[in-house]
Amino acid sequence: MDVDFATAAELTQALRDRVISSRELLDHLLARAELLNPVINAIVAFDIDRARMAADAADDAIARGQPRGSLHGLPMTVKDVWETAGLVTASGAVELAHHVPKNDALTVGRLKAAGAVIFGKTNTPLYAGDWQTYNEIYGTTNNPWDVTRTAGGSSGGSAAAVAAGLTPLELGSDIGGSIRNPSHHNGVYGLKPSKGIVPSRGHIPGPPGSLVEVDVNSGGPIARSLTDLQIALQVVAGPLPEEAAGWRLELDPGPAVSNPTTLRVATVFQEGSDLLPLTADVRACLDAFADRLTGAGVQVEAVPLPVSLADGFRTWIDLVAPIVATGLSDEDFTAMAALETVPGDDPLTAMGRALTSRFRSWLRASDLREHQRAAWADLFERYDAVLAPVMPTAAFPHDTVRPMAERTLDVDGHAIPHLVAAAWCGAVGAMLLPVVVMPIGPGQAGLPVGVQVIGPFLSDLRLLRIAGLLEAAAGSGFTAPPLR
Repeated sequence: MDVDFATAAELTQALRDRVISSRELLDHLLARAELLNPVINAIVAFDIDRARMAADAADDAIARGQPRGSLHGLPMTVKDVWETAGLVTASGAVELAHHVPKNDALTVGRLKAAGAVIFGKTNTPLYAGDWQTYNEIYGTTNNPWDVTRTAGGSSGGSAAAVAAGLTPLELGSDIGGSIRNPSHHNGVYGLKPSKGIVPSRGHIPGPPGSLVEVDVNSGGPIARSLTDLQIALQVVAGPLPEEAAGWRLELDPGPAVSNPTTLRVATVFQEGSDLLPLTADVRACLDAFADRLTGAGVQVEAVPLPVSLADGFRTWIDLVAPIVATGLSDEDFTAMAALETVPGDDPLTAMGRALTSRFRSWLRASDLREHQRAAWADLFERYDAVLAPVMPTAAFPHDTVRPMAERTLDVDGHAIPHLVAAAWCGAVGAMLLPVVVMPIGPGQAGLPVGVQVIGPFLSDLRLLRIAGLLEAAAGSGFTAPPLR
């Protein structure tokens, strides 16, 4: 077993079999982080002493034959937006540089209850609000495939740490692609669960101590295998404590699927090129993946999107921008409010208006979203899964000096505004559906490329099973980056 790149499932089995101890595994990861983390800057806060105590306790429990749960003794990190008791949780914000929560976020508490040993926090942009990962406290996270390029965002530190073998498992979050984008850029697996099955309580943003579950945002795992995504999902998913008396989560895995030739898969790679073209390299990877599936007997068909990319992206803007605006100062909010009367329907103008939209506008967008979700549900009457791009390019060079509104992304000579580059993640994410991102590259430049595998609402377990069949049929999987 290659300890650096073994899956969480392999490592937890080795821990139960006493092939390796939790303390040995933790110290191995800490030594690897000491060597490589200065190069990629993925882990930004360590909790070494308490982690060693927890690892020793986990080893003692295994010796007594009393493991606590499915992650017993597994050292791991979590994105620095999840409050972690006794460990700084800054969410990339200078004003929270010394914020040390007294309590764990619900998801962090569930990981610990399952036996996980949390030894550090991974980097995120300011309040998780960028497609790159950098902030004034901890600096920039580099991509382990090419340190001159972005690790993506906002779970960039999470995905880079998993790809580089600094941690076997991560807990990220996703309101606009923040799990899916960095999974694509770093060549790892990510799951954005169905909205509502993984609580956001203890996530920053909102503000520390908030009890509100915001729209669209969902916590989810990042790992080096689909099996690990399933294990982690079953740990962190479940109701809020005050709702647990009335309901419990029982995700239906669906009928057993063992033969990929029975699968019906739709692709939408050709959609949205007027708004967001793909580089030839990314499109070639997506098409080659679909061709391999067809060659393995999977029923693959190119279809129109049930909701146009532009319409889905606009819905995401109208629903998510007001959430982002809650973090604006009163001065900035007042300045943004002046955009309400500015004409134009381009995404940047729409975002500016939506930041200060009235509840009437938000409610209308929410109602439109429900009609759009019904159109997606109709599509899933005919197909088991839908394959879509994640981002228009592979990992791009760092661009952290200019404000986001001034940045552009080079898509084969086309300058695409950074906001628009997230259209695929936003348009799909606004529909609240489960999405698995898995690596299908690398492309010609040697950089990872991923694909969104989208399923019906609350089909998370079945979707993971389908993704596994697609992965086996296409012969894809995790590849370690050259930074070793």
